[in-house]
Amino acid sequence: MSWIAIKMLTGDRAKYLGIVAGIAFAALLIAQQASIAIGLLMRTTSHIQDIADPDIWIMDPNIQFIDELKPLTENDLYRVRGVPGVAWAVRFYKGQGRLKLDIGGDKKKAKYQQSVVFGIDDAAFVGAPREIVLGKLADLRRPDAVMIDENGYRYVWPNEPLAVGRELEMNDRRVVIVGICKASETFNTFPIFYCQYHQAIRYVPQERKVMSAMLAGVEPGADAEEVCRRIQEQTALRPAKPGDPARPGLKAMTNQQFIDSTLMYFVRRTGIVVNFGITVSLGFFVGCAVAGQTFYSFTLENLRQFGSLKAMGLTNRRIVGMVLTQAFLAGFIGYGLGVGGAALFGKAMTSSGSRLAFLMPWQVLAATAAAIFVIVLLSSFVSVIKVLVLEPAVVFRG
Repeated sequence: MSWIAIKMLTGDRAKYLGIVAGIAFAALLIAQQASIAIGLLMRTTSHIQDIADPDIWIMDPNIQFIDELKPLTENDLYRVRGVPGVAWAVRFYKGQGRLKLDIGGDKKKAKYQQSVVFGIDDAAFVGAPREIVLGKLADLRRPDAVMIDENGYRYVWPNEPLAVGRELEMNDRRVVIVGICKASETFNTFPIFYCQYHQAIRYVPQERKVMSAMLAGVEPGADAEEVCRRIQEQTALRPAKPGDPARPGLKAMTNQQFIDSTLMYFVRRTGIVVNFGITVSLGFFVGCAVAGQTFYSFTLENLRQFGSLKAMGLTNRRIVGMVLTQAFLAGFIGYGLGVGGAALFGKAMTSSGSRLAFLMPWQVLAATAAAIFVIVLLSSFVSVIKVLVLEPAVVFRG
């Protein structure tokens, strides 16, 4: 019976292609928009993902995401280093720098560009970029030396070859580009500069406290989450007066916890999920409407064939099985074409040098498959009802 159902489905090419096209369009729109939304959200955590050396990030207890780091004191660093389970802890700086770019060599005609500045540990270079395109990491020890990410270099100097040795002004101080590195695409597209910690704090306006966060590693065999709990407990400050509440300790999170916290901040505070969710919902309803109407029309045109089968003694259960076979075959083909088209779109855009945010993890494929499954069920529901109430005598009517 399954073979007969498939022959009935493919016999009417126009209806068959219409059902597949409606489902494929829905799958394409759902997978594409969900992948762009995820890619955009993951860019908000690109700085955390690129800094892979530490097991734990330690920061002010009120911090929610990477871009609102509040400075800590040097005493905080020494207290963290004394927590059991902490193998090492180093300073880390993240701030913004204002670049002054001369136009055509004329200093009177200059443009300004915001940038991100990372100050990494002077001794061990914890937090340094992992993939270097030009130059050497050791060159950061030279005076006024910085390393810029490749995307940022191309953003500041488009259509120019990669080169080291360029001199810039950052917050009215001289910097020299001694290297170019790879870094993940960021949410705000600002160029990223890496330099030694002691130089980074010279490039920014001075404050009483300058250390943005601490990067720490755990001892072999220690549980990172347990060490985080100890840090938070042992850095809590006792109340200054009896009866006053204790001040919370420093916030300590693993890399993944910090990524999750940053993602949730942007999910709650921005309209990214809502805006893309509307488009995904539109794809779902369009798929339901197109596939449902076409499949219902196909079933109506084949009522006499179903009536003939019922007249020959085929049970309702087998008839329903035939209808669902037709629906799920069209859904399977449409799903494959849709997600395949979305994946090819993402591949083509990223290969062409576009800065489109596109990330398609397996969860997108699973969610799209679930949505297509619901579309297929809803599309076949009305048709199944129509077939179940069909009288076999319809085949003998004129």
